[in-house]
Amino acid sequence: MQSFSTTLFADADAEYGSADYVLFGVPFDGTTSFKAGCRDAPLAIRQVSYNIETYLPYYDLEMTDVSVHDMGDMYVECLPDLMVEQVADGVSDLIKDEKIPIMMGGEHSVTVGAVQALQPKWYVVCDAHLDMQDEYRGSPFNHDCVTARVSETVENIVIIGARSGCQEEFAYAREHYHLYTADEVEERGIRNVLDEVSGLIGDDSLYLSIDADAIDCCLTPGLGTPEPFGLTPADIRAVVRRLCKNAVGFDYVEVLPNDQGQTAMVAAHLIREFIAGHFCGKQE
Repeated sequence: MQSFSTTLFADADAEYGSADYVLFGVPFDGTTSFKAGCRDAPLAIRQVSYNIETYLPYYDLEMTDVSVHDMGDMYVECLPDLMVEQVADGVSDLIKDEKIPIMMGGEHSVTVGAVQALQPKWYVVCDAHLDMQDEYRGSPFNHDCVTARVSETVENIVIIGARSGCQEEFAYAREHYHLYTADEVEERGIRNVLDEVSGLIGDDSLYLSIDADAIDCCLTPGLGTPEPFGLTPADIRAVVRRLCKNAVGFDYVEVLPNDQGQTAMVAAHLIREFIAGHFCGKQE
């Protein structure tokens, strides 16, 4: 029989009922404050995923041996508070069916609904920005308020790669959260940082959120709010590999597919890294 390409993530062809992992996109960028267009990221990430080999040598794993289902994209509301409710409802359904949700943004505000539904012990985010505004441009669900909203659900927060925010935000984050700036990661090394983070979390559950702009914009330029002097793709891969086993959910957000595809390609690889690492962790 002939094979045909689809708009779904590569190798995510398991039936929903038999799948352990469920991918879905949330094409929302309604509160974007600089460059719009990350609503197009889920499709872009799916398209580039077909250029990746099915075999992951680090895990000695064929992705075809993992049951993954791609539900497609949510048809999202225009208002951010309603979108957050939609995501929370959708993830709640996945939890009831014992699926691991993997979300592709869209802007970072999509994360809030997933965290509300999953109620993890820890929230770990890689992000250039602290996102701690209580409201921004008239909405408490603006993409610049993500950490503030998440903190209403999760007390334990780890931020890795931050390098943008006001003085008050940095002071608050250092006092109340576990903050590892991009400069600190460069000075200490990502593995030393992750040793400390792993010690903090232990066996607790976590939600892992990757904002694409955590990576230096000179390396992956397809970003809505680009910042230089950031982490590397290898740094983010190290985070995913180390923390995926404890994760009850994962997202990759804020990809703006206006480059030559490199930012979406990094996202696609790291989504696969999360699935493979989580799957192999369950087998141990």
